[in-house]
Amino acid sequence: MAKGSLSEREKIDTSVEKKLTALFELQVIDSQIDKIRTVRGELPLEIKELEDSVDELATRLEKLNEDYRASELIISEKKNLMKDAEAMIKKYKSQQNKVRNNREYESLTKEIEYQTLEIQLAERKIKDFKASLTTKKEQVEQLEEELKERKNRLKEKQGELDEIIAETEKEETALLKRSKSAEGLIEERLLSSYKRIRSNTRNGLAVVPVERDACGGCFSKIPPQRQLDIKTHKKLLVCEHCGRVLVAPDIAEKMKEKV
Repeated sequence: MAKGSLSEREKIDTSVEKKLTALFELQVIDSQIDKIRTVRGELPLEIKELEDSVDELATRLEKLNEDYRASELIISEKKNLMKDAEAMIKKYKSQQNKVRNNREYESLTKEIEYQTLEIQLAERKIKDFKASLTTKKEQVEQLEEELKERKNRLKEKQGELDEIIAETEKEETALLKRSKSAEGLIEERLLSSYKRIRSNTRNGLAVVPVERDACGGCFSKIPPQRQLDIKTHKKLLVCEHCGRVLVAPDIAEKMKEKV
């Protein structure tokens, strides 16, 4: 073997170390992004819920206003019907003065009675719809007040979020760019595993260092022989308890210096 050349074992170890270093670097970057987004807290979710609430209230208010306008239209129609009926009654009474026999007189009397009944029914309907309008008006006013309050809260929360985003946007954009770049150095299969583990952990940690002879994620103790395998970078190893990828302390230290 030529002087200075790497053995096959050394090449494999170097390859594994590079993969672990790349994975841990990606984890460090993504954790910084997570930290920035944690600052936003529940604001995005609160804003989404408020937006949905505002849309729902606006829809209910529009429907109520439509019902209100429909009731007003019916009242107007009933008033017109009453005017027509009153005109017909006046006409029939005038005709009664000119009839020549009882049959014509009784026929006109029935028409007058019918038109009188129409007026009474219309008056009853108008009374009912006016009562309904009073209730609807109160509901409209209540919904308008509630909608105004929700819109103000939405504006306030959106302002808080915009302020936080403005403060962290530059840093987050830079980190997202670094994250994308770091992903490009990791093979697809390994990257998919990393993302899967991240999505299944509460704190988003998929790659953790060995700390005090334990997993840096779940803090379970790691057997001495397994620790030795991790330190020598012979292969990719995961915690037997939580499934996170484990890296040696020296890789974590190098990354701290780099970051």
